[in-house]
Amino acid sequence: MRAGVASAAALSLVGAALMPAGPAGADTVPATGTPATVSADALPTAQVNGVVWSMATVGNTVYATGSFTKARPAGVAAGGAGEVARGNIVAFDLTTGKLSTTFVHTLDGQGLRIVASPDGKRVYVGGDFTKVDGKDHNHLAAFDTSTGALIDSFAPNVHNRVRAIAATDSTVYVGGNFFNVNGKSRTRLAAVKASDGSNVDTWKPVANDDEVYALAVYGDRVIVGGRFQQLNGQKHVGIGAVSTSNGGSVEWLSTPIPTKIDSGHFSYVTDLRIDDGMVYASADGEGWYWFDGRFAAKASNGHLEWLDNCYGATYGIFPVGGAVYSVSHAHDCSSLGAFPETTPKTWHRALAETKVATGTDQSDHPAANTNYPGRKLPVPSLLDWFPRLAVGSYTGQSQAAWAVTGNSDYVAMGGEFPNVNGKPQQGLVRFAIKDKAPNKVGPETSELKAPTAAKTSTGIKVSWKGTWDMDNGWLTYEVLRDASTTPVYTVKQRSQFWNEPSLTYTDKAPAGKHTYKIRVKDPLGNTITSAASASVG
Repeated sequence: MRAGVASAAALSLVGAALMPAGPAGADTVPATGTPATVSADALPTAQVNGVVWSMATVGNTVYATGSFTKARPAGVAAGGAGEVARGNIVAFDLTTGKLSTTFVHTLDGQGLRIVASPDGKRVYVGGDFTKVDGKDHNHLAAFDTSTGALIDSFAPNVHNRVRAIAATDSTVYVGGNFFNVNGKSRTRLAAVKASDGSNVDTWKPVANDDEVYALAVYGDRVIVGGRFQQLNGQKHVGIGAVSTSNGGSVEWLSTPIPTKIDSGHFSYVTDLRIDDGMVYASADGEGWYWFDGRFAAKASNGHLEWLDNCYGATYGIFPVGGAVYSVSHAHDCSSLGAFPETTPKTWHRALAETKVATGTDQSDHPAANTNYPGRKLPVPSLLDWFPRLAVGSYTGQSQAAWAVTGNSDYVAMGGEFPNVNGKPQQGLVRFAIKDKAPNKVGPETSELKAPTAAKTSTGIKVSWKGTWDMDNGWLTYEVLRDASTTPVYTVKQRSQFWNEPSLTYTDKAPAGKHTYKIRVKDPLGNTITSAASASVG
């Protein structure tokens, strides 16, 4: 099940930048030198009645596409006041969560990818649709972000599904599972002019054997991700790069995606994002222990910087600040020294990790068919940010979020989840940095039980199990005696849901019987208090 094969291309990781080893411990109030995350507070956001597959941010506006027919305000149940028609595409304000009333359009089929042009003047959407607002736009369309209008002059005729889009200000690169664009042969990859949608006939690379899922432009190269095993007739499994000018293959040094064995055992790239010279990629693996985590590589040549081998398919990725946010159904991040597999299995639908490597892989079960057998590859650190996104039912795939976007102040997620952190919030949600968030997510009440107290020769020994917090990794524990609110003991302790601390304190108490409670605080003052122990003395 886990037999490895040697890589076709040697990989050097000598140049990979490593942070000092050890837990990053980042959260909304991180230790010095580690990146802060957004808060886990789920902010009120417009909702949709289906699934969001892809999102893009321009300024403070988020554009989302997927499969849905209605949108409604935050806090409103389906069919309630303020619900409006929206046909598979929608926009909302990232700072307020309110639905846009000037961007109102209808795709006659689902949208699968939406991206912005580099100048932010346009958003491009691709998918299964053939009409937009009743007009012919076969699988690809563009909108003016200043007016919200459909751009009628951009109407390339792509004959089948578009899943991937990347744009410069003059050229739109598309990928998917099509074989004809504007009446000319293309094999899953094509480029059209932004001005009028006509073909760029000098750009004709080929994804030979399977679908393209993601594209990203960096300088003179287009990075290509998907299910393919060959690109331009050469072996490039799931990831590769081609020239922006002529589509010819260009240097790509790493092989993070294992070679496909059969239809039930393979991995593929689902999303690509470029930030500060690095390309960050998410992956889905089909089969036992097939790679479905995330990786980072130099966008200029594909040199692998780190590979996060958390298990549980990843669908979207978004780097910002010092963190990389992702949406998945992760169930085993022991490779990062974080939460292990559990029985029964538990899933975590939204994660954050460091942008840079902090150590090496700690797992004893590398990905099946890995191209790096026996190698302990560089890995990032998982950050303390674990909002709860509930599983949705719309697609029948038992998933929650499928897309993630944002800016320096906010992170937004889209998918099919019906609620977030236990409160109704369907399909879309926002999170903000500490300075813009309510910061009301505190230590988990359900995990904190009454302490035990036992008489010893030196006093009364108080023992308790710690709890955890969705967006703070360090908690302060206080021991309270009897009815007093002044602690007799205080300790700050690293606290994670897979590693809740076991703590003790011996109270050299005055004579008589006493009870004890545990009060827990996060760095922002959110506080919970346990029930009292039995009276001991």
